[in-house]
Amino acid sequence: MNKIYESASAALEGVLFDGMLIAAGGFGLCGIPELLIAAIRDAGTKDLTVASNNAGVDDFGLGVLLQSKQVKKMMSSYVGENAEFMRQYLSGELELEFNPQGTLAERMRAGGAGIPGFYTKTGVGTVIAEGKDVRSWNGQDYILEEGIFADLSIVKAWKADETGNLIFRKTARNFNPPAAMCGKVCIVEVEEIVPTGSLDPDLIHLPGVYVHRIVQGEHEKRIEQRTTRKKETA
Repeated sequence: MNKIYESASAALEGVLFDGMLIAAGGFGLCGIPELLIAAIRDAGTKDLTVASNNAGVDDFGLGVLLQSKQVKKMMSSYVGENAEFMRQYLSGELELEFNPQGTLAERMRAGGAGIPGFYTKTGVGTVIAEGKDVRSWNGQDYILEEGIFADLSIVKAWKADETGNLIFRKTARNFNPPAAMCGKVCIVEVEEIVPTGSLDPDLIHLPGVYVHRIVQGEHEKRIEQRTTRKKETA
């Protein structure tokens, strides 16, 4: 089965629908599926629920879907770098389900493993626990968190072979593997596609069984917070 598509828009054809749940990889602007996000914007799909650590920045990454008002709800851990995200949430235009980072990653991984829910100590005694089932083991309370089963996963990898085996580049690995696992359909954008069999099996981070479609492209790789010091004078 050929998994390689000529463009992000072609890879998304027949997959998108209004009201869907999308799991997106990336952390800040590191390892984000920027080409697929832009193609979703261009497709005009609306009322989206997006599970992602954050929502990019105002004019890049998932932030462009917020600007175009295509996102109804975010399931996220961090919103601090996106002024439009905060504005929409505080004005009641955007639903927000806060998740601790580890909990969000595990909810994605659990969905990919077919696990409908798990208990964790994270969030016990806070607003995160409100309305959730609480159980005690060995004198410690744990809250029930549900696995995420997304309609679509969009992720960014460094290399893929033709069957979809993936290698991520350093910290760009972040949320991408669990996000890829939990989607009914997983589409990955990569920098390079290599022949099947050319990747060392011990170096593969995500097996191709999770990947349905692949697109290769050029990426901007923005720096979210550029911090430099002034040039020293003689």
